[in-house]
Amino acid sequence: MSQSANTALARRWFDDVWNKRREATITEILHPDAVGHLEGLVTRGVAEFLTARAFLIGAFPDLRIAVDDIVSEGDNVVVRWAVTGTHRGDNLGIPATGKPVAFRGITWLRFAEGRLVEGWDSWNQGRLMQELQAAAHGAA
Repeated sequence: MSQSANTALARRWFDDVWNKRREATITEILHPDAVGHLEGLVTRGVAEFLTARAFLIGAFPDLRIAVDDIVSEGDNVVVRWAVTGTHRGDNLGIPATGKPVAFRGITWLRFAEGRLVEGWDSWNQGRLMQELQAAAHGAA
């Protein structure tokens, strides 16, 4: 696929999969044997990715990702993004705090034949967890 086609798939991934919650897009774009190197977790295949995604959305049901910038070369697309949401679920092992959150990160995606085959996320999950734990203890 062309570089511009991969860039369009990356944009669609963030908009459809995360913002519009379209699971059909996951099975369409994500290769059945894809590997996701998430913060603190490695997923293999569609089912494991769906579980990880549901876990995060369960903690932040209003989660939204804004794509700030995209750089692509060949089969690789790098996306710089910003997340906003509200901690309303207990999925992270921390009681829901109602705390609004915002954090930034970068995802490196590798495509092959029009499918997402591997991805790497980098963001400060540890800081987010510390903020939520502090809010949970402050509310107790």
